[in-house]
Amino acid sequence: MSATIDPAATAWLLISTALVLLMTPALAIFYGGMVRSTGVLNMLMMNFIAIPLVTVVWLLAGYSLAFGEDAGGGLIGNLDHFGMAGIDPNSVRGSVPELLFATFQLTFAILTAALVSGAIADRAKFAGWMAFVPLWALAVYVPIAHWVWGPDGWLASFGALDYAGGLVVEIASGASALALAIVLGPRIGFKIDAMRPHNLPFVLLGAGLLWFGWFGFNAGSALSANGVAAAVFLNTLVAGCLGMLGWLAVEQTRDGRPTTFGAASGVVAGLVAITPSCGSVNTLGALIVGLTAGVVCSFAVGWKFKAGYDDSLDVVGVHFVGGVVGTLLIGLLANQVMTGGVEGLFYGGGLAQLAKQLVGVLVVAAYAFGVTFALGKGIDRVIGFRVTEDDETAGIDFALHAETAYAEGVHGHSPRRFGEGHFGNPNRGTENRDH
Repeated sequence: MSATIDPAATAWLLISTALVLLMTPALAIFYGGMVRSTGVLNMLMMNFIAIPLVTVVWLLAGYSLAFGEDAGGGLIGNLDHFGMAGIDPNSVRGSVPELLFATFQLTFAILTAALVSGAIADRAKFAGWMAFVPLWALAVYVPIAHWVWGPDGWLASFGALDYAGGLVVEIASGASALALAIVLGPRIGFKIDAMRPHNLPFVLLGAGLLWFGWFGFNAGSALSANGVAAAVFLNTLVAGCLGMLGWLAVEQTRDGRPTTFGAASGVVAGLVAITPSCGSVNTLGALIVGLTAGVVCSFAVGWKFKAGYDDSLDVVGVHFVGGVVGTLLIGLLANQVMTGGVEGLFYGGGLAQLAKQLVGVLVVAAYAFGVTFALGKGIDRVIGFRVTEDDETAGIDFALHAETAYAEGVHGHSPRRFGEGHFGNPNRGTENRDH
């Protein structure tokens, strides 16, 4: 019997696809508010340009390599659908049109590439970024997506669980962000100047829009309008709430005051952590996942000052660390009511699932870091990946795009060079997070 299209599932996935696509402009606003005013347009452009760049490579080869039939060993798909060949409006994937499924997965790939941009804010050449995005999508995102979600992907066959992208999106982008931050080196003034967000209302607006889109990101991954989608929807709400509360609790205890920046960051941390686990944990589990991520990530954003890598907008501290938290907690909190069989340690399942989750984390992180580092070095050697010191000091918006975001002039940028003087204590709370 041939597969048929489910109108309800199709309608829900159409809505979810639009919600996930919205997340990239939302990320642009979120990141744009976090940078200094002299780099906000560049940050917006780095996110927006990911949409067409990833779309082109996805339709040409990315979708086929990620979700086509396995070409061997669970490592990569084949090219039977190169240029979307063989897929038409009557093609069905599960119970939805395959064209819609491919578009839904495309929005994930776009957002994941855009996430990496936050690590190199204020210092990357736009031309270098444009070269990096399509290469990274094909070399990093596509293979990992096949491992985890593709037919006979090796991590899926191994038993690692990732419902909506903890491995594929969060850990892949976070490890890649760390690699690229190391390749480009620290911004002028890192650990010296206060590089605070220039527009906190933008940050909160972006976080709110991300939260809105995240319901499509997670609940849409059910690929159906059913009870599982409803449970995942609620888990997404719960984890975002507890992530905010956890982060603010740390700020209140450590710094004596909660901040709007912390509230926005906590929401995103909770949402990041529930992404892999939303289809594996119950509502109580989602509460634990969100709270744990809010607390852990609030400390993790300060690690860069001790380690010396300049992850401008804390992609590592929030997305990588949050992704690891959510992915590993599946091994503790997985509930068979949600998974259909797999149980975590706290539900009598032993340590087996935790071990599988740990393997997934280590392999994906190592692969994403290694390939991204090589790509970054190659681009830097061929065309250059970092702007000049003069352009960085003056502000990259005008240098790269001949535009400025604000008519009243330049704000929030100090001309001091790395190593000249010291500003405050970089190990203190979110007020000194290096944005």
